[in-house]
Amino acid sequence: MEKRYVITISRQFGSLGRPIAKRLAELLNINFYDRDIVEQAAKNLGLPVTVIKDNEETIKNRFSFMSYPLGTEATEQQDAIYNEQTKIVRDLADKGSCIIVGRCADYILGNEKNCLRVYIYAPYEERYRNCVDILHMDQESAKKMIRKVDKARKAYHLHYAGYVPENQDHQDVLINSSILGINGTAEALAAMVKIRFCLSEFEA
Repeated sequence: MEKRYVITISRQFGSLGRPIAKRLAELLNINFYDRDIVEQAAKNLGLPVTVIKDNEETIKNRFSFMSYPLGTEATEQQDAIYNEQTKIVRDLADKGSCIIVGRCADYILGNEKNCLRVYIYAPYEERYRNCVDILHMDQESAKKMIRKVDKARKAYHLHYAGYVPENQDHQDVLINSSILGINGTAEALAAMVKIRFCLSEFEA
């Protein structure tokens, strides 16, 4: 019988957590879920996807949406979206092995026996360099977004989970992505996952 497990990824802005998570999903041959969970929640609630999309376009910065994990609508609507996405996260975890980025999945699935919670971080200078060299942001935008997005993610996590995402009491693995880079970090995590869940090469 195939083993079912889920990996949650929380990350600092500029630590390249998303591409690492995507590469990890490829290495393990499992599904990868990110911001599409929010869009699905909006659809399930009968809200137009533009509730979120319009905010991104209005700000005219393709990274600015990261400052508002649930958009910028009223708190009641944000709560409704969060509650709906909680159901989606649980359903996805029940369906099969997968990686879920953000969305407080580490909190939502915290009591799951087959869940590995990962927090990806990197020194400020490395994140700044990633923003400029890899994400092609100008220097001032990079500095602003690192500060703004980190603050927003912490506030979001603290509000719904009751703790900041880097809290080691609520994460199983904290890894500095600047040491091994995207591929190396993904490969290191893949090796850890295989050991943690007793996966054979065939299963992974």
